[in-house]
Amino acid sequence: MAFTIKSTAFSEGANIPSRHTCDGVNLSPPLSWSGQPDGTKSFVLIVDDPDAPGGTFLHWTFFDIAPSVQALPEGQPAAKLGQSGVNDFGRSAYGGPCPPPGRGSHRYFFKLNALDIPSLGLSPGATLIQIEQKIKGHVLGTAELMGRYERKR
Repeated sequence: MAFTIKSTAFSEGANIPSRHTCDGVNLSPPLSWSGQPDGTKSFVLIVDDPDAPGGTFLHWTFFDIAPSVQALPEGQPAAKLGQSGVNDFGRSAYGGPCPPPGRGSHRYFFKLNALDIPSLGLSPGATLIQIEQKIKGHVLGTAELMGRYERKR
């Protein structure tokens, strides 16, 4: 079985509803996954926009997700499900798509990494660099979902 991640809010390559962006309520979309690799002891979610004008923009990191968790509900998940790292908005929370208006559609990648370690040993508010250093050599597999968003205003 392939390791996959999906959302009931949008399908692969489709537009992300404004509800999940800075133009709406800015809630994280509901996510679920299946087919995790054998030996998975935790998950790390990284959400970014490689089309941002200044280079890849980090929208969310969520780490230390237990292997028994197979979904994240809409909205910022409760702390009991994991820990949020700091994003490029400077917050330890989900920050939805918010590309510059009139600059075209951006791609948003929701990447779920299955790890062979139970915890990164990091505090909430960890940076992407800290997270990437901790997961190096521990990724068993990655599931990816890509959505798009364009601001018209």
